[in-house]
Parts: sequence; structure tokens; C-alpha cells
Amino acid sequence: MFLRLVAGAAILAFSLAAPTKVLEPRGPSQCGQYSSISTGSYTIYSNEWGASTGSGSQCSQIDGLSGTSLAWSTTWTWSGGTNIVKSYTNVESPMTSKPLSQYTSIPTTWSWSYSGTSLRANVAYDTFLGTCPTCAQAYEVMVWLCVYGGVSPLSDNGYPSTPVATPTIGGTAFNLIKGHNGNVVVYSFIAQSGAATKYSGDLLAFYKYLQANFQLSAGQYLQTVQAGTEVFTGSGAKLTTTGYSTKVN
Repeated sequence: MFLRLVAGAAILAFSLAAPTKVLEPRGPSQCGQYSSISTGSYTIYSNEWGASTGSGSQCSQIDGLSGTSLAWSTTWTWSGGTNIVKSYTNVESPMTSKPLSQYTSIPTTWSWSYSGTSLRANVAYDTFLGTCPTCAQAYEVMVWLCVYGGVSPLSDNGYPSTPVATPTIGGTAFNLIKGHNGNVVVYSFIAQSGAATKYSGDLLAFYKYLQANFQLSAGQYLQTVQAGTEVFTGSGAKLTTTGYSTKVN
């Protein structure tokens, strides 16, 4: 974090073969500052926590669910406060909070695309850890799959930031930036490829890397796992996710 339908037309059902996977119809869109919509085990949160620092609007919607793969999208236009996040519209995955040492894997896939004008935004996983499931957050671990408009994560060594490491995790090369948000230590893994639009990996590997190289304790409890877009400024923007899944094991 930086600081952070439509009724279907009738079809000829009797003359068409049933698909192997059923795609749920689109859900209603949401446009409230702190609204949410759910389908299956996923919940999409609007979380426009920085809206007062600029002007604009944002909406999101569920486009479908096929098995455990979620399709969703968000559209927005924001201006003002160039370097301040306006929103983090995101999908949150179900999980039981446990120490990191008790997880076996956190497989995830995310296929997405972005369009718009003068975008300043990212596409990122955002996770938090603490010393117990409901304790104050001690760590924020982010995985940025793209950077638009030169936005930067929190950095302890100034801006533009200098990576503290350049690990390759799950076959993808990242720049690792370390920063602080008050008392919260923030680790941001930034994909070097520029835009990892078809990402597949194991989020647990990022925590294991931090345990081995930056003294992150395996006793820290994973509190939340979210995936979405931190929005700064831009117009006519749309993040389209055609397939997203995360399972916390």
C-alpha cells in the first residue's frame, strides 16, 4: 500500500448442449465507498479509503464464477492527489488465520488486463500478518504484478526506491522494496516483467523467502489475503479479471 446486471435474454436452452462448467450469471455492480458483493467463497470490497483526497468515482462487478475461478471487473476515473491512493478495490479469499508454519501452500492464478488513459495504478496482492489472528498488523506483504504511471510502494530508502533484493520466486523475477507504514513493516515484491497479466504461483513462497532472508518469523499469523488494484489517478480505466483463484491450504 502506498502510504494504502443484467437480466439475461432467453436462449434456446433445449437445443443447446450444456457446458461442462456452469458460469454463474453476472451479479449486480457496486459503487459505494465501502460496499461489498459476494459470490461463492469470494467477496469484492470497494475500499475507496482515499477518495476524499481527490475527485472521481469507481464501480465494480462480478462477471461470473466457474468452479473456483472468479471473473470480475472494476471501472474508475480519479483525479487530484497524484501520489495518494484513492481506492483498493479487491477480492478477498476465504481463509483460517494460522501461523505461517502451519500452511502447506497458497496456490493462486490471476489473468487480467487493464485499459484507460494516463493510468497511475498497480495490480497487486495485499496481505497482512500479526502476532495473533486479531492482533494489530505487524507486517504487510504485497506482490505487485504491474506498475502503471511510475507509482511506487512505500520505501525506506527514498524515491525512486532502490531494491533491497532481486529474488526470483516461482519463475518470476521481482524487485523487493522495504518500507514502513507507521509501525507496520511493508515488503513489496514488484514484478520486473512490467505486467504479469497471466500470473500463477504460490504465495507461501514469498513468506518463506522473507523467513530465510529477512527474519520474518514463521510464528506470524496470516490475517488476510486480498487481490486488486491500488488506484491513484487516471480516466476511463477498467481492470478486467477473466480468471482469479486463490486457495489457502
